Amino acid sequence: MIKFILWLILFILCWPLALLALILYPVVWLLSLPFRLIGITVSAVFDLLKAILTLPARMLNSLAK
Repeated sequence: MIKFILWLILFILCWPLALLALILYPVVWLLSLPFRLIGITVSAVFDLLKAILTLPARMLNSLAK
């Protein structure tokens, strides 16, 4: 809702720029999608490595209780 209100303000102040933003937003979103997918994948790999590396310590901690 806030993005829409900001867009309306931009449309009132400078309508050509608002229309350009309206046209370019989907293009920018499509171009950034592969980078987001790579970021999610790298984050998942790091979480997996962290889980593997901390597994022995977690197992020893649960045995000590």
